[in-house]
Amino acid sequence: MSSNAPIRWGIIGPGKIAQTFADGVVHSRTGKLVAIASRNPGKPGLGENFPGARIVDGYEALLTDKDIDAIYIATPHTGHSEWAIKAIRAGKHVLVEKPIALSSYDAEAIYYEAKNAGVFAGEAFMYRVHPQTAKLIALVKSGVIGEIRIIRSSFGFNMGTVKPEHRLFANDTAGGGILDVGGYPVSMARLIAGAVEGKPFLDPEKVSGVAHLGQTGVDEWASAVLKFPNKIIAEVSCSIMAQQDNTLRIIGSDGRLEVKDFWFASGHKGGVGKIELIKGIETQTFEVNEDGWLYSFEVDASGEAIRAGRPEFAYPGIGWADSIGNLRVLDQWRASVGLEYEVEKATRRTTNIAGATVTKGNSIPKRSIPGIAKPASIVTLGFEFFPNFAAASLTLDAFYEAGGNVFDSAYVYGGGKTESIFGDWHTSRNVPREEIVLIGKGAHSPLCYPDMIGKQLDQSLNRLKTDYVDIYFMHRDNTAVPVGEFVDAMDAEVGAGRIRGIFGGSNWTRARFDEAIAYAEKNGKTAPAALSNNFSLAEMLDPIWAGCVAASDHEWKAWLNAKHIPNFAWSSQGRGFFTDRAGRDKRDEEELVRVWYSERNFGRRDRAIELAQKLGRNPIHVALAYVVAQPFPVIPLIGPRTIAELEDSLSALDIKLTPEQVKWLEG
Repeated sequence: MSSNAPIRWGIIGPGKIAQTFADGVVHSRTGKLVAIASRNPGKPGLGENFPGARIVDGYEALLTDKDIDAIYIATPHTGHSEWAIKAIRAGKHVLVEKPIALSSYDAEAIYYEAKNAGVFAGEAFMYRVHPQTAKLIALVKSGVIGEIRIIRSSFGFNMGTVKPEHRLFANDTAGGGILDVGGYPVSMARLIAGAVEGKPFLDPEKVSGVAHLGQTGVDEWASAVLKFPNKIIAEVSCSIMAQQDNTLRIIGSDGRLEVKDFWFASGHKGGVGKIELIKGIETQTFEVNEDGWLYSFEVDASGEAIRAGRPEFAYPGIGWADSIGNLRVLDQWRASVGLEYEVEKATRRTTNIAGATVTKGNSIPKRSIPGIAKPASIVTLGFEFFPNFAAASLTLDAFYEAGGNVFDSAYVYGGGKTESIFGDWHTSRNVPREEIVLIGKGAHSPLCYPDMIGKQLDQSLNRLKTDYVDIYFMHRDNTAVPVGEFVDAMDAEVGAGRIRGIFGGSNWTRARFDEAIAYAEKNGKTAPAALSNNFSLAEMLDPIWAGCVAASDHEWKAWLNAKHIPNFAWSSQGRGFFTDRAGRDKRDEEELVRVWYSERNFGRRDRAIELAQKLGRNPIHVALAYVVAQPFPVIPLIGPRTIAELEDSLSALDIKLTPEQVKWLEG
């Protein structure tokens, strides 16, 4: 793009904040307002509110407008993710009003899309690019108030009465103070804590929040305490039904800095902003005299990034990692007070993040698994780490849309939350049950007894919203119980039609598995026919958790090759051993050192790095390809926490290692 050409802006959502942003475009150096997209283009006064701009009928029309370079998204919060991603996929740069998304998971999806599309994406915290903020950072770094210890900040106002129809009170539009204005004091606290360390931001190590949830189910006033790794403590609060003093206080060992309405800086149309330095009874005022209109600064910061080909704001603007981290704090704050919006639940969130129907894809290869009639994806999705349905559905949608159809669940994961999430997901998406290969697990220690299998499966199937699993594993073994009793219990579930494929053991030894097969054959029972042990290029030296069994050594490989028992391998990529987190000189992570560190494993890691360099890939991709390339059936379980991590793992599936390469990697 020409360094002199104006950035041609379109706006989606012609509300009050959009009018304010439009003023910023008009008074910017780099921008030109071209069009406004409205679902009600004939609304009286719309043209007068955006003079000189074309009124476009419908949001979609703006996405295909060739005269638009960048789109500012000013819909209610619940529309931010959908329209940001649609605009990005249309090749437009985007600036999204805060919060850029309802959660950090959604924000990560937006920025991942922007990275793939090669466009600019930003979250519109306008104060971050104003000269007053730069001055405040300079004062903090100068040490003028000594060692920073406490940050206090609020953003709160009083709407007077509850107005259920207003977006701020509407649960359907994710109202309340935390998402609407809580991000301001949180972002400032993280900015200042980072400045102390010479970093763009710092994430807190602990977040504790409280709130009053009103009659409409949103937070009407709320507070949180953030504890940072550098000992700084921040106290933040927000409200829509309580007028607060709205003053930022940065308290140090030798004094404090105070800024009234820090997000408003020198005013909407410019003026004088003030930062007060208070030491004892003495006060010194630093004035920031600025003629520029408040919102023009973010217009120009966006424009400068777009012209330079940068995908995100320059510091102290809020970059991608900063934006995600800020929302992660808001996620924790909301979790502390039990605030989940109805639009985040399965009954309402029935489409993918871009607002489209979830449909089956075919990019993930399929394989035949002995004992399973359905074709199965060559990788299995585990999703035990997600806090709620909204977060998990992003990865579940993306996996299924890529062609994945094998899902790993367990009775103990998240105290049943994982199973409930999956049940909500496949029913809300209307995914045909016959297309899914569903793994269930139960009888985890200390409740590893035969009578637990049926009892726990009752609860699991209820949570999974299905009447059967395709594959069932005992999650652990209990060698104090005769193996035949376990075989009898699982065989009974096969007879009842609640296991309609194969069953077996997770973390079972070869001897125990052989004994179980022999018992079944002798007594006319269904024999165990599936395993779920660790299998990886790096051999597990010490169990990650009590009772874990690895199946990666030579004896195990010979057994698997002879039996052709499918192994659904957990921790198949070595839990970080093939990333930069590991190394002969990196010993900070206790689990990595204890479980994987040996010269034999490092030799394999070295060869994975060497091969990855030749292939133009990463060592972790080679590690996954190694598992898939075994001559016996190994189906790796992957546990991505974001869409980016999922797609990174899936990218390894196009690496086809030869038997010679597999042997070379093993050394």
